Amino acid sequence: MTTARYFPFMGGTESHTYEVSRRLARAGVDVTILTTDPTGRLPRAEEREGVQIQRVRALPAQQDYYFAPGVYQTIVHGNWNIVHCQGTHTLVAPLAMLAAWRARIPYVVTFHTGGHSSGWRNALRGIQWQTLRPLFARADRLIGVSQYEIDLFQTKLGLPRERFVLIPNGSHLPKPSSQEPARSPNTLIISVGRLERYKGHHRMIAALPKVAEQCPDVRLVILGTGPYESELKRIAQDARVADRVEFRAIPAGNREEMASLLAQAALVVLFSEYEAHPVAVMEALALGRPVLVADTSGLRELAERRLVRAIPLESKPAAIAFAVIAQLRDPLIPASVQLPTWDDCASSLLSEYRNICERKQCVS
Repeated sequence: MTTARYFPFMGGTESHTYEVSRRLARAGVDVTILTTDPTGRLPRAEEREGVQIQRVRALPAQQDYYFAPGVYQTIVHGNWNIVHCQGTHTLVAPLAMLAAWRARIPYVVTFHTGGHSSGWRNALRGIQWQTLRPLFARADRLIGVSQYEIDLFQTKLGLPRERFVLIPNGSHLPKPSSQEPARSPNTLIISVGRLERYKGHHRMIAALPKVAEQCPDVRLVILGTGPYESELKRIAQDARVADRVEFRAIPAGNREEMASLLAQAALVVLFSEYEAHPVAVMEALALGRPVLVADTSGLRELAERRLVRAIPLESKPAAIAFAVIAQLRDPLIPASVQLPTWDDCASSLLSEYRNICERKQCVS
């Protein structure tokens, strides 16, 4: 599996790759994660939970392009049955697809599309997908984590529907160790996601003064890490709610702490400009927490299924506050919803791998 970033870096694609790779390893699959290390400080090779991890340098170190020639070399000179590209938004994916094609190795792609804080990067997405179309067209399987994502790429690429398969992200958190009730004496709101502007944390902060007028004990936890943290702190200071806002970063492997924190939330919010199928939202739903999202991309799909409530992306702070208070006072908590699990996700991937190997007569 190739991915631009892997643990200890955090994010949706990183979590997806971690969860499925270790389950596949337990099922007897020989799994290697081929990823990058822009810092040059992480181990070049290690094994965790039966999964081999190989890291190659990525350039430039301070940007998220992840140009990593070592990805191409590792694939071409390796003895692989299948290459699985996890994510398509960096330079890792085209290098991996090109290498697999040149080496005549079957490859599959999971898009894992996401937003970006750079307007010009978002504007170039369409050109990027069209440039990569020849490599996408040669893939043995194109995997979307949401129906929205499949519809988007089928339209953009003009490829047959049968080339695509839906394999959603899973939701799996351990039982919360904390016995604290979900509605503690303080009204806790958690805004989830990497600290980038497009994730929309600033929208929740801007609405917080109005929420506090109706809920004097409200607290907001911004859960994530990223380059937008200092700006978010400034916004909280300007809105005079800094004493109500806490920034938390939970280590990627500490699933117990993540479960305990989410279980205490009166409301989980994600006002992101773009999400394909957010892992954190699925985890909140799995814990029975109400969720409020922006009415965009894959988030809209969850709202249409009545799993979450949604508001327009460009809602003013007063409108956001009104929706937050409504969800606090009369929460939408789906009853008896069968959410996909990571076991389901890994099982579906293994089935695809086996089908491809049977067709291609892969040699172990």
